Amino acid sequence: MYETYYGLHERPFDVSPNPRFLFLSRQHAEALAHLRYGLTGRPGVTVLIGEAGTGKTTLVRAALQPVNGTAPTTSIVHLSNPTLTRSEFYEYLSGGFGFTGGATKSKTQFLNELEWALKNRTPETSPLALIVDEAQSLPHDLIEEIRLLTNLQTPAGQALTVVLVGQPELSARLNEERLRQLKQRIALRCELAPLDLQETAAYIATRVRIAGGKPEMLFTRDAVAAVHEFAQGIPRTISVICDNALVNGFAADLKPIGREIVIEVSRDFHFDGRSAASVKPVPVARPPLRPMAPPVAVAPDPASGVEPPSPRTTEPAEARATKDSKPLFSTFGRGRRFFTF
Repeated sequence: MYETYYGLHERPFDVSPNPRFLFLSRQHAEALAHLRYGLTGRPGVTVLIGEAGTGKTTLVRAALQPVNGTAPTTSIVHLSNPTLTRSEFYEYLSGGFGFTGGATKSKTQFLNELEWALKNRTPETSPLALIVDEAQSLPHDLIEEIRLLTNLQTPAGQALTVVLVGQPELSARLNEERLRQLKQRIALRCELAPLDLQETAAYIATRVRIAGGKPEMLFTRDAVAAVHEFAQGIPRTISVICDNALVNGFAADLKPIGREIVIEVSRDFHFDGRSAASVKPVPVARPPLRPMAPPVAVAPDPASGVEPPSPRTTEPAEARATKDSKPLFSTFGRGRRFFTF
């Protein structure tokens, strides 16, 4: 829709978890390294915690992609909707691992085939792994089943790799007394926090460049600062604001996008719970007022015997404005100056 107008090859801010647009902040790079290491087949549970929209699913998909030309891991079951019954859970695992149809009817058959598959793993073959997304929604009985699956280990050390990915509620659940045994099996753990201001700017710039555009031609510095303010550093929210800001800017024939457009979009989506009255508009420069001429002194009338009042001193308007106003500078400049990425 707006791609040609802004010199883009594709839309840079789609909210689908596309690993090609992955922005690796320091914490995201660390989490990706943890995931790749955990999926190499080492025993134990890997846990990834992050608020909704911080990029957990994108990181998982990136971890499953080939690294340095190596073939992707194929024996992995990615469970994105964990609200299943026990029988549905084992049926899903059986189909994902390619077990025979009998394994979908019997838990015993499934465990036998899983043990056989683990024993016949070689260093050249990919490990068996289970990735559970939205793990904070796992029923307690399925959490217990997953813990018991981690008990299955061959004499050579081959075991089912388990990765739990969830929101902060998962961290609270793992601290429950009844899950202390599962918590003891956690070998790797990492958390994703919201992006800071510099990371938000880099996130926007990275996605724009991947889409074939020039970041400084799309957003001003004030616009980037406003995006971070309203999105609170959540990557998915940043993408929503930026995408809709580009749509509004295209409709208004405006580039680069300024702070006013970002405020309008954020207000429409009710981000950060702010109303229009609570958002301060960008100050507009006004011409200085002309100073008032001092009053003309009136000569005394000797016949009246009355002294005229002394003239009042009038302070020029520019001086009053200078004393009462504050500088309009901010960390990221003012006006239409571009943000330097």
